[in-house]
Amino acid sequence: MQLQQAKNDTRNFLKSTYFADGLRITMGVLLPSLVMAQFGLLKIGITLSLGALCVSIVDSPGPIVHRRNAMIITSVLIFLCAFLTGVSNQNNLLMGLVILLTSFVFSMLYCYGIRAASIGTASLLIVILSIDDTRPFVDEIKYSLFILTGGIWYTCLSYLVYRVRPYRAVQQELSDSILEVASYLVKKASLFSVETDFDATFSELVKLQVKVNEKQNAVRDLLFRTRSVVRDSSVEGRFLLIVFIDMVDIFERIMATHYDYKILHNKFRKSEVFADYERFIKHIAEALNNIAFAIKDGHPPKLSRNLLKEFEETKLRINQTLTDSRTDSDDDFAFKSLGKIEENIERIFYRVETMIEYFNMRTSNALKRPVIESHKFIDQEQFGLAVFTQNLTLKSNTFKHALRVTTVMVIGFCVSLILPSNHSYWILLTILVISKPGFSLTKQRNYQRVIGTIVGAIIGMILITYVTDTHSLFVILLICMVGCYSFQRKNYVVSVVFMTPYILLLYRFLGLGTITLAGERIYDTLIGSGIAFAASYFLFPSWEKDYLKEAMVKMLEANRSYFTELVKTKANEDVERVLYKIARKEVYVASANLSSTFQRMFSEPKSKQIYMSQLYQFTVMNHLFSSYIASLSLIDRKEMLDEGLIDLICAEKEVTKFLDLTISQLEHFSTQVEQLDDGEFSESELLQVRKNLSLSQCENLQKTAYDIYKISKQFNFT
Repeated sequence: MQLQQAKNDTRNFLKSTYFADGLRITMGVLLPSLVMAQFGLLKIGITLSLGALCVSIVDSPGPIVHRRNAMIITSVLIFLCAFLTGVSNQNNLLMGLVILLTSFVFSMLYCYGIRAASIGTASLLIVILSIDDTRPFVDEIKYSLFILTGGIWYTCLSYLVYRVRPYRAVQQELSDSILEVASYLVKKASLFSVETDFDATFSELVKLQVKVNEKQNAVRDLLFRTRSVVRDSSVEGRFLLIVFIDMVDIFERIMATHYDYKILHNKFRKSEVFADYERFIKHIAEALNNIAFAIKDGHPPKLSRNLLKEFEETKLRINQTLTDSRTDSDDDFAFKSLGKIEENIERIFYRVETMIEYFNMRTSNALKRPVIESHKFIDQEQFGLAVFTQNLTLKSNTFKHALRVTTVMVIGFCVSLILPSNHSYWILLTILVISKPGFSLTKQRNYQRVIGTIVGAIIGMILITYVTDTHSLFVILLICMVGCYSFQRKNYVVSVVFMTPYILLLYRFLGLGTITLAGERIYDTLIGSGIAFAASYFLFPSWEKDYLKEAMVKMLEANRSYFTELVKTKANEDVERVLYKIARKEVYVASANLSSTFQRMFSEPKSKQIYMSQLYQFTVMNHLFSSYIASLSLIDRKEMLDEGLIDLICAEKEVTKFLDLTISQLEHFSTQVEQLDDGEFSESELLQVRKNLSLSQCENLQKTAYDIYKISKQFNFT
């Protein structure tokens, strides 16, 4: 089993966007040096490769238009920065001023998003790497032009790769998102295990939901911003769009399979029905994995006939168990819950079957392009000067980050002037890659950089010492380059482990690789990481607790909107579902942001961690609340006529009241805010109201909303 999982993981990685990026960047960086070396112009080739390396930083997954524009802008900026650094680096005072100005301006680009921030990182990188190179003015112009040429070369290469396989990036990201949904489903299946730890499982589900949301956002961004998908009539574009829409709906169904599992376990602890549930859900997850691999491979997946047979047998066994276990004195709730679970699993299974059928229609015109207002599902980005100026305040985390980076870069530059090192720019380089807007991210990157550098340096020293064959060293260099660039977004520790031997071997080919160089890299990395880490704690620090209230309120508002839009779709069949789907997306985003805030706070100092147990409860309760709404969404509107619809509308009024009070409680924490204390709205009264609701999901929603309100009374952000 473990061997098969290892094979699947390896297969997935080799077909992933990470490995594809690694190959493309390696080719873009290495080819200029190899080609120019054939003409005895290795120095020019290295300069071209340096320009390509800087531009590759902004070539992260996303719409090709955004990638292309970012690479062109970066090419121009690194040209200007290389020239500015070249004419300034002979005067330390002038060079310090350049570092100060460029560090602040380029760090402020975080206000425009991650891709803009990577443009700033690439520009600062060329400044750092050009500090020690002094040349005559004419040669400096040539050097800057070669940097520009290298950037343009990489831009053309990346665009050419895209044109050859325009849908490859979408296929890879969509495949990865399906794999994350499958992982979530496997974890959900463990709730049916008699040995499960419910609290730990819920915590893992929340973390996995963050990963699912990240992947779905990446796919949504690629699909809805790519003209050939949303406007043109290509068969492949329609196929990918339909599969993604179905996967979002399937994930909602998976979210909806939530009930009070403790009660159900107590009721059916002597039955094998839960083991059947768990086993078959895992089989569905395996089918999703096959679909994910098929999207990357280009071959249609096959649903095992044994799985179809097992599904029918499992369904009969479950129904027989329910019939045999039931007595006249039993409460209907437990049996209805199991029936709903079985029905939802069945619908998920048939939805997966439908997705497999899409592959057979992939090369035909049988797939109709769904009508979708894609622009409503993507955030509109703003790049005006007003955004920059609005962030020039200490209330802005971006501004504090820019001040912190500027200060530590100047300090690092001064330290590098004092130290008798030939590669002291490594201190600045370490500071650049470690410094992040938040303390927790800086701490994590610091740890990864130091560990990766030490391990990589040891490996590099062994290679330099014991491997003398030039061809073998070159092959190892290629492997290290691909590994470094492939893992830089997936696992930074592994990326740095590959990066350090790659750099040492590169210097070895240039006649500079020695054991002393490896020790110097470790030494400079420790100095740079120490400066960056200390600054993140003492200099304009950014703590997660400062953004906690905002994340909690957005989560509540998203859930409120989600429930309200659901009720509208059930109450009026003419209402467009687009607003409901947008609200559903916002819930996933808000839930992922809240969970990420909670997880990052764990890595901060104890003195900066507040309300940790309460926040955990709040996060899990909101996750359950979203699951209950998803459960309601699966009930056919015809089943909600008359009493059911009245119950739903009544539940909306009560639930909205609780959520509004919770939001007011968090934002104001004042005695003037209307409150429901235990005397005014007791648990027994809540249960009495619940008896008037015919839908169990409505009961769960009202009870959960009330529990969220009670938890919120423990927070005080004033």
